[in-house]
Amino acid sequence: MEQKIRKHFVFSGDVQGVGFRYRAHYAAQMADLTGWVMNRWDGAVEMEVQGPAAEIERMIERIAAGTYVFIADRQEWEMPTDEEESGFHVRY
Repeated sequence: MEQKIRKHFVFSGDVQGVGFRYRAHYAAQMADLTGWVMNRWDGAVEMEVQGPAAEIERMIERIAAGTYVFIADRQEWEMPTDEEESGFHVRY
């Protein structure tokens, strides 16, 4: 079993109003990843996701493949895992 990691992301580009959070939620559930996603006041989308590194990358590929979604920039930081977390949630 691949080691679980946690990453914090900030995505900018055409990422709000295009189904980004919905796609993130669906992709996370498909891959059994945990975390959260939310729109930021500055037009970016912020996300924390936890699971195997390869699944996290596949999740982002699924989001980016969405119609109207265009990720112009992606910042990311690795974080300590949260063993108490369950599910993936859209924050409002």
